Parts: sequence; structure tokens; C-alpha cells
Amino acid sequence: MQFFLEVLVAGALSGVMYALVAIGFVLIYRASGVFNFAQGSMILFAALTFVNLVERGVPFWLAFGATLLLLIAAAFAIERFVLRPLSNGSVITLFLATLGLSYIFEGLSQIAWGAQVHALDLGISDDPVSVAGLSLSSFDIAATAIAGSLVVVLALVTGKTNLGLSLRAVAADPLAALSIGIRLDRVTVIAWSLAGFVALVAGLVWGARSGVQFSLSLIVLKALPVLIIGGFTSIGGVIVAGVLVGAGENLAAIYLGPTIGNGVEGWFAYILALVFLMARPTGLFGQRTWARI
Repeated sequence: MQFFLEVLVAGALSGVMYALVAIGFVLIYRASGVFNFAQGSMILFAALTFVNLVERGVPFWLAFGATLLLLIAAAFAIERFVLRPLSNGSVITLFLATLGLSYIFEGLSQIAWGAQVHALDLGISDDPVSVAGLSLSSFDIAATAIAGSLVVVLALVTGKTNLGLSLRAVAADPLAALSIGIRLDRVTVIAWSLAGFVALVAGLVWGARSGVQFSLSLIVLKALPVLIIGGFTSIGGVIVAGVLVGAGENLAAIYLGPTIGNGVEGWFAYILALVFLMARPTGLFGQRTWARI
């Protein structure tokens, strides 16, 4: 039973890191109703920029601030030169635009910083620690604390402030939001800036765990089942879904892997997401859409 609990809790802690990636998708989707395919490339770009600045002797917090300012500048550029000209386009058009942005971010990353792998040390050890009799990774615990704190802050900002109300209003009906004085360009820039901040934090956490490399952008594949299960509009929902996915992956790898073959953790989350799509298409906490007919 102790081993089962250790596997369960360790998987749940890893799942929170998946959710950290998924939060960036939620922020953009709530503001525009568009799935931001570039989120993974933003994570890569942010992590590469930060680690290269640190390797060149820039202090940690100065490198963090400089990278964040660069991502905010990118948010202004994306709104002005990509999203504003396509404001009357269809959802699929905007999705394809974010797909193009993902390649731009990856290309800029390679041009500016190269393609070599970088080690990233955040000063957090990965030694096992005993918690309630369970042996857990100290890094996973710290990463969960970081993700949890970020979720609380973002949940308060998007749910209890005028900014959060503006985000929901723009997502629900941009023209109606514009008619009551909400500036769509400002809301879009803020949403992309928040998503950039989340991408930076996620890039640092995942980069410290597996190294800063181009495969870091593929971490979005782990976030997709989390989004489907938790709901595209709920920050809290993706955290719950991340815990479910992470715990389910770990348990499947340990208890099902020896029976049906290794690698089960790679596709188990998608099977789980498929079940949720059939049972609850909007996810656990997603908003249902009502149409007048």
C-alpha cells in the first residue's frame, strides 16, 4: 500500500507540471476563444532566452525580468501584426496563425541561441524526502508549490478583477465587449503577456528537470489531454485534470506496463481524454455552450 501511495502521489505531483503548461492555453482561449498552438514554442523560447542570459553572467532575477519583458514585447507585436489584421477571421484562421507563430518562435530561438542542449540549475535538489511516511522527490514538491502559487494568483486575477471580467466578456462576444468600452487590443496583449509569463515559469521548471532543448516544445502534447479533461476555460480544472493524468500515467506504467508492454504512459492520457470527450465534451469544469434555435 505504501508503494501504491508513493506511485500515486508522485504521479499527481508530476501532473501539476503538465497543468502548468496547460494554463497558458486556458488564458489565450478565455480571451479569444482560440487554441494557441504556439504555447509550446513560447516555452522553448522563454527557457532558451533565460538560460543563455544566465550562462553569460546575468543574475537570475535580471535574466527573468529581461526574458519576461521580451515576451511582453512579443505579445504587443503578435496583437498588432498578426491578430489585429485577422480579427474578423474564422477560428480556424486564427488557429493556423498561431501554428505559424510556433514556427516563428522556434526559428528565432535557433537563430538567436543555437540548437545545443543547456543544463538549467534552479537551486532545487531532486533528493528524495519523506512526507507522511512516503518517499517523494523534493523537486516535484517544489515544482508543485510553484505551480500551485501561480494558479492561485491567476485564478484571483482572472476571476475576481475587472481584468478577468474583461477577458470573459471578450471571449463571449467581442463586439458586445467593444460596445461597452472594453479595448480588445489591450485585453489581447494582457492575455498573451500572462501566457508568456506562464510559459517562462513552465520553461524554467521543465528545463530544470529535463534540460533546455528543442524537444521542450513538445511538452504541449502532455498538456492536450489535461485541457480536454479539465476544460479549456477553467484554470482550476486543468490542475485537477493534471493530477488525474499524472497519477493515472504513473499507475498505468507500474501496474499495466508489465502486462501490455512498456510505453503505456505515453498514450494512457489520450485514452483517458477520449473517455471524457465521449462522456463530457466540455471537460470537468468547462463552460457549456447554449444556442438559441
